[in-house]
Amino acid sequence: MSVLQEAQWDKAREAAARSASTLPSERIRLAQCLDRTLAFDVVALVDLPTYETSAMDGYAVSGVGPWKIVGDVKAGAPMREVLEGSTAVRIATGAVIPSGTFGVLRWEIAEIENGLLRGEVHQGGDMRPAGLECHKGEVIARAGTVLSPSWIGLLASAGLDQLDVTRAPRVEIILLGDEIQLQGIPSGGLVRDALGPQLPGWLTRLGAQVIEMSYVEDELSLVVEAIATACTRADVVITTGGTADGPRDHLHAAIAALNGALIVDRVKVRPGHPMLLAKIGDVCLLGLPGNPQSAIVALMTLGAPVIGALLGRPIAPLEKVITRKEIKAREDFTRLVLGNVSQGFFDEGEHLGSAMLRGLAHSRGFAVALSGTGAAGSAVAWLPLP
Repeated sequence: MSVLQEAQWDKAREAAARSASTLPSERIRLAQCLDRTLAFDVVALVDLPTYETSAMDGYAVSGVGPWKIVGDVKAGAPMREVLEGSTAVRIATGAVIPSGTFGVLRWEIAEIENGLLRGEVHQGGDMRPAGLECHKGEVIARAGTVLSPSWIGLLASAGLDQLDVTRAPRVEIILLGDEIQLQGIPSGGLVRDALGPQLPGWLTRLGAQVIEMSYVEDELSLVVEAIATACTRADVVITTGGTADGPRDHLHAAIAALNGALIVDRVKVRPGHPMLLAKIGDVCLLGLPGNPQSAIVALMTLGAPVIGALLGRPIAPLEKVITRKEIKAREDFTRLVLGNVSQGFFDEGEHLGSAMLRGLAHSRGFAVALSGTGAAGSAVAWLPLP
């Protein structure tokens, strides 16, 4: 694979998505499947509804009225006898329709006079036939589906107890730099680490599992050793800083020392330009710039497609939004602008410097502004944060 040098933003995302293959699957209990990705299509094990049931509280009636009330049918306790003509039973929503039922008379419109039930009912009225929602053996969820609570509820109702989901990508984070202070108020020229505390959260939302995080000084031998060790246990290694060409930027040299292959080396985007993606054996290495906002742009540009590919999730097309104000981008560069969308319109955030996080904290995603100036009212792509 040839290296994309100074890649256009969309081409870099596509290359990242092609750089990894879907991980193996694992079978887990349904209750553990929240936000996991289905590895295979899933079929219903039963009809839904499994039985013909009542859609309302009321009376199951047989024949023509008036009807004599002869009993009750509760949900989960079907009536074994056939309902005879001109008789009725009280029935709960979800209860199994007795054999011989003409229709269900709703509770609120039923009239009882001299011990007899009266009211208007239509044949089959307020009865849910078995298989109305789906039939046994029907595909109800496709591979690649991300399992929300509602998906889990549907699959439980269809008889599933366990599911085959794609194994969560294992990610190791290596934070590079001599200037990082891990806690307290920074002093003496040090800066408080803002990426270590937040990257695991973003990665969890993307569907990955962070297995290790370490801090490494800007020494080539230490960087090489840390990456080599991480590659023995992770599917993705993420580094922060060291992606440029300064005297203490060792990531390119470390990749070469480990016989790695660059896939993307810098992307024409602001912020986040000096990001990179490489492969060391079968492991993807994602190099994030050191500036916090730049790092998150790089994570969304290259990291999200890599993790998606490992999970078997294709890149989803980006929705379009309308800008309320003019957006300026450098010629031949894409600009990712933090902000929020309301009723289809994009509002640019504040504090948008590459080293700033205040704008990120107040934003739900990025407007993807192409080269040059876009007038107010322009359509731009919307890249939501996970």
